[in-house]
Amino acid sequence: MSKIQLSNITKIYGEPKRKGLLPEGARAVDDVSLVIPEKSFTVLVGPSGCGKTTLLRMIAGLETITLGKITIGDVDVTHLDPGDRGIAMVFQTYALYPHLSVWKNVEFGLKNARIPDFEVNKRIKEVLKMVNLEPYANRRPANLSGGQRQRVALARAISKQPQVFLMDEPLSNLDAKLRSTMRTELIQMHKNLKSTFVYVTHDQIEAMTMGDNIIVMNEGIVVQSGTPTEIHDEPNCIFVAQFIGDPGMNIIHLPSGNNIGFRPRNIQFLTEDISRKPEDVIIKGSVLAMENHGSERLYFVDITLENIYIKDAEKEIKELGSEVTIILKKKNIYAFNQEGKRIYDENEVNKVYDEFRTLERKS
Repeated sequence: MSKIQLSNITKIYGEPKRKGLLPEGARAVDDVSLVIPEKSFTVLVGPSGCGKTTLLRMIAGLETITLGKITIGDVDVTHLDPGDRGIAMVFQTYALYPHLSVWKNVEFGLKNARIPDFEVNKRIKEVLKMVNLEPYANRRPANLSGGQRQRVALARAISKQPQVFLMDEPLSNLDAKLRSTMRTELIQMHKNLKSTFVYVTHDQIEAMTMGDNIIVMNEGIVVQSGTPTEIHDEPNCIFVAQFIGDPGMNIIHLPSGNNIGFRPRNIQFLTEDISRKPEDVIIKGSVLAMENHGSERLYFVDITLENIYIKDAEKEIKELGSEVTIILKKKNIYAFNQEGKRIYDENEVNKVYDEFRTLERKS
């Protein structure tokens, strides 16, 4: 069993003034309770400083826990040493021994675990084949590319045959093309190993493409969790709506303090072949900037109320400074209250939408 359960996990930095009291420092992780399903590829995602790496390190046993409890499977590991938790960790920096060959780097941890030589050799051969490093077994890290070094780090982790793999932004030092390749390899590796993966990143594209379970964090708390589709299509607050997506959701702030949101792909330039309904919002604007992404264009458009992003796949390219007309369908809008929380009540959503339509007609 490799399900991970976190119960009221809190990390406060600093020293208590008196014995028995909590420290008075910053709360890097604040009362987090969640379940990471067995054999899932769970991604902790959020901006820098949100507490995701601290949470990962507490699961690993590399950070002390101020309050709370962690279980892996049926075992309470809250106070166990890292080596007794049945986990393997892959770091952002590869942490390889520069004077040892690829083979020796993988072998080192297995020898320390007093695994018999015949089993050590068997495991190393298997993992080097899995990560396509067989031809490089005798090379030292200095003679490997960044992607190959990361594969050595992965091979070392796999060789331990852990219940849980913990990964702290392992691809952040790679170039864009190699990151894409390694994402695919990690997805395949997870499928083959059938282990629980917990992966930390600040890159929401990595999170959405790799994870089957996404946990969005901000300021030490879990803001939302769910599948990639749930997180993208049903954000529960403005923070998630704007953090998830490439780019994130457009948000229009209304005088009441409420907010209207819509995805860049869900607003269109008005053309003759687009059907219109009475409740649609028609908006005038001008193009401020454009990025050509090949199969589609990303426009930055001034609509007076706000500047918004629009993703458009039409072949005709809008010139900078040109006047455009945009149509927004009611079915594509999201409503958020004054605190930035999602409004789900249909009557309240209609009120926010009507305010937006009235405001747009005046602009």
